[in-house]
Amino acid sequence: MPLIAVTRLRLRSLRHLPGFLWLTFRSRTQARRAPGHLETRLLKDAKLAFWTMSAWENELAMRAYMVSGAHRTAMQWLKHVCDEAAIVHWLQESAELPDWLAAHRRMVAEGRPSNVRHPSSAHLAGVIAEPQL
Repeated sequence: MPLIAVTRLRLRSLRHLPGFLWLTFRSRTQARRAPGHLETRLLKDAKLAFWTMSAWENELAMRAYMVSGAHRTAMQWLKHVCDEAAIVHWLQESAELPDWLAAHRRMVAEGRPSNVRHPSSAHLAGVIAEPQL
């Protein structure tokens, strides 16, 4: 059964954008080559927020990608440069990715915050803004 993974990350400052874009490029390249990867989408949201959504053959494939290579480097760096971060994953019958509003609803209902060193008040309150499409 395919696994869908969604993240929302918000940068603390515009000065972190070049590094973020570089790590996003490297992580997306890694994902496309990873065993079990089916599809990835990215969304540039408002106020330096970014969403990722990916489909994987199973949880094992997603976790192998998550803890290796460029993605592992990105996860460590993002703790310092994001003030909001959240993640959600779920299993579903098809590998078709949902639309961004459905992903947001799932994030609000079932997601969890990720560890960030400088959390915003929204992060501390568990508020996840709806994506601006």
